[in-house]
Amino acid sequence: MKIDLTDTTAGEINKALIEGRRAIGTPAVGMVLTLVIVTDEENAYDALRAASDASREHPSRTLVVIRRVSRTPRDRTSSRLDAEVRVGAEAGTGETVILRLYGEVSDHADSVVLPLLLPDAPVVVWWPVNAPLDPAEDPLGALAQRRVTDTYAAEQPVRELAARAETYTPGDTDLAWTRITPWRSMLAAALDQVDCEVRSVEVEGEEFNPSCELLAMWLADRLGVPVQRSLSSGPGLTAVRMETTCGPVVLDRADGSLANLSIKGQPGRAVALQRRDTAELIAEELRRLDPDDTYAAALRYGVERLSMGADAVAALGRAPAGPSGGAADEAVTEVAVAESEAGTEEGEAERPTPKDLARKAASK
Repeated sequence: MKIDLTDTTAGEINKALIEGRRAIGTPAVGMVLTLVIVTDEENAYDALRAASDASREHPSRTLVVIRRVSRTPRDRTSSRLDAEVRVGAEAGTGETVILRLYGEVSDHADSVVLPLLLPDAPVVVWWPVNAPLDPAEDPLGALAQRRVTDTYAAEQPVRELAARAETYTPGDTDLAWTRITPWRSMLAAALDQVDCEVRSVEVEGEEFNPSCELLAMWLADRLGVPVQRSLSSGPGLTAVRMETTCGPVVLDRADGSLANLSIKGQPGRAVALQRRDTAELIAEELRRLDPDDTYAAALRYGVERLSMGADAVAALGRAPAGPSGGAADEAVTEVAVAESEAGTEEGEAERPTPKDLARKAASK
């Protein structure tokens, strides 16, 4: 059932929701959260479709906030709220309200959204594009327990990661982080199969793909070793190579679907590592609404420290062989001292061993 409202109010929208539920005989008690999607007209369809698919696992009230651009100065001084209310088959397993804000009311979207939130239910705000630099300080973000952004949609993703680290607040998360959950699980399981020390890591993937940087920062933070970031033609992440005292451990995914895991002394095996669509990513994020401490630690590790580790790996490759390692040992010592000083400044605890990483497999 679909109800169109023009030049309306939040009270009229609530009445339309009640009338729609009564008309189709559907109660509201089955919904578990409110999902607020803040987007533009161009990306609204794809975001709403992903949310509708995710609602099969998480029945919710979905509020889509679209700020419409006023064409003339006169339009900008006037305010109008149009709404499209969908219940029943039109809205998946929950309810959907598409809010189009015109004029001055677009600067006060939180006042429109607040009366429409489900009572006593968690609130999640998702920005598919154009996320604020500080989601927790955004008026809509302040209403939520969980704030979801996607640095992959930013014009400069790596720089966006640095900004996210500076403004991180518990409850923030990123779909670029969610995309690497299968990789983190697979790498942790691979390290659980060997009793070796990891010496260095190389993460290979597309340029301007923040998931590659996040995976590299997670490995550098958890393992405490230099991590080199190398480029490939994609799609997405293509390989992770870990040099250990027992030989290389390689997870290689060249086609974006099927990966090959090779560990020295063991037969190679094919593992499913399919690239997931947005609906699966949103569904995963809605499964947990508590702060993601693992994401926070990886994000705060910093792209700059990651680059420092890559320089150390390059120095190892250039260093001549010798009885004591010579320049190579010096490069490793230099980056280790720098890592230690950085960790001390941030008040970090002692870094875990590779076995700890395996036991603390990806938290999702």
